[in-house]
Amino acid sequence: MQIFYLPDSCTLVLFLLLWPAFQVTAALLTLAMDNSLFSYKSFMFRGRKWEDEGKIYQKIFKVRSWKKYLPDGGALMKGGYVKRPLQTLSKEGLQRFLVESCRAELSHILAILPFWVFGLFAPPGVILFMFIYSMAMNLPCIITQRYNRPRIVRLLQDVERSEIGM
Repeated sequence: MQIFYLPDSCTLVLFLLLWPAFQVTAALLTLAMDNSLFSYKSFMFRGRKWEDEGKIYQKIFKVRSWKKYLPDGGALMKGGYVKRPLQTLSKEGLQRFLVESCRAELSHILAILPFWVFGLFAPPGVILFMFIYSMAMNLPCIITQRYNRPRIVRLLQDVERSEIGM
């Protein structure tokens, strides 16, 4: 429900400022959270049976063909973790990647949520547009994390098996 009535030009500038602010705030929030909250085995981040080890994302969205074009947000944030290219194949490195993958997923989920704020400054129809926009900007990143995570888990399991066999 629109509460604030601003000139259209001011509303547009406000929208252009708010979206990056929401995205950065979500990233900073998750960066401030303890790593222990980002377990790939937790309910929120673990793979679902219907995801088929992430393969569903390749089947439906052809994720391999476009994921390379997504920005690596970890490279943009101070204290962020660069996920591309994979930094190391060590057990510790893969575990860190998994933590950061979960962190990135939550960051993008949180960045979707404030779409409704735009309804305070614009007619109701704008909220739907803002929801679609937030999904279009964040869902590819979430899909990529959920596609990559099972592959990294398999790599980690291979590394752990090879350490045991040594």
